[in-house]
Amino acid sequence: MKKGLFIVLEGPDRTGKSTQSGPLVEYLRGLGRNVVLTREPGGTKLAEAVRSVILNPRQRICPLAELLLYEASRAQHVQEKILPALKAGCIVISERFTMSTAAYQGYGRGLDLKTIDRLNKIATAGLEPDLTVVLDMPESFFGKRRRREAPDRLERENAKFRARVRRGYRELARKTRRAVLADAALPPDEVQSAIRRAVDKLLCR
Repeated sequence: MKKGLFIVLEGPDRTGKSTQSGPLVEYLRGLGRNVVLTREPGGTKLAEAVRSVILNPRQRICPLAELLLYEASRAQHVQEKILPALKAGCIVISERFTMSTAAYQGYGRGLDLKTIDRLNKIATAGLEPDLTVVLDMPESFFGKRRRREAPDRLERENAKFRARVRRGYRELARKTRRAVLADAALPPDEVQSAIRRAVDKLLCR
């Protein structure tokens, strides 16, 4: 039985998931909690290898193959890293999880959402986050928040694709249990405060 807590930071590219995860980890460790920080795709040796394929801009991957690669990565991630950490009583914070697949491969690529939901449940063995924080920002911020690294394969998609993904996230945030929508257009410290308020409510349950 799961003993720890599972928190996921979600949202489109460049909404600040990595920016917010570090301070959140420090905050929780300051409260005396054991915290494991991870990400998707990735988190294990195998999953990171899959990540390098999925995000490589030189790769041409059809939508169905892309979906199955994500699910294979997730299955390994959950079994090897997330579940053992939760059973040990840790708080696991993941940058992305199943909602990303629904947003990108469902709303973005147009794959069937029911199929994605079934595959997500298989890959996760039914694991669901205790809290999902969905970071949301207007399209105009995407170009302003350029990374030092070259854009990956998904970041190179056009504005229409990003709009579909954002709409997906907003709809999924409203439909998903234990999910909150946070304004990622605010200054980083204000976004962090909003995330901590949501986490504090979770810890007080």
